[in-house]
Amino acid sequence: MRPPGLPGSRAGVPRRGASRLAVAGPPGGPGRLRAPRRRAAQRPESGAVTVFAVLVIPAMLLTAALIVDGGLGVDAQLRAVSEAQEAARAGAQAINLAVYRQTGQVVLIPAQAIAGAGAYLAATGDTGTVSVSGDAITVTVTRRQPAELLRIAGITALTAHGTATATAEHGVLVPGG
Repeated sequence: MRPPGLPGSRAGVPRRGASRLAVAGPPGGPGRLRAPRRRAAQRPESGAVTVFAVLVIPAMLLTAALIVDGGLGVDAQLRAVSEAQEAARAGAQAINLAVYRQTGQVVLIPAQAIAGAGAYLAATGDTGTVSVSGDAITVTVTRRQPAELLRIAGITALTAHGTATATAEHGVLVPGG
């Protein structure tokens, strides 16, 4: 053991199992007893960051998931409506020309109108229903949008629906004329 006062000596440092009171003052000289400083682990706010992180990080992730997948859901809804409109327009081209030439009335051929709208939906990869009534065709599209971030909450996909009706008309219509 080195004599007290030399570098590397352990004078004034309590041994393991010794009292927690330390001697203050120069090594080897007179000293006074002082209480040890509090350790960080004994502070009442220790662990507060962990609790904060456990509560806030999942809430932030869920908020981000709602924003991202909510935007994808709105986009899927808009696409479903757009595809329903286009499919209805495609089906509305199936005009019964024989009836139109005889009577001047625009009537759809239901089987051809449904086939035209169905072909458009098949090309987009979405599913839907088609109905024809006189000169109008109504298409409802169902679009499935896979979830990106909501999977962490157990939601794997969002479903969007869009409905549109097209009416077959003769000629070009001008507003107000």
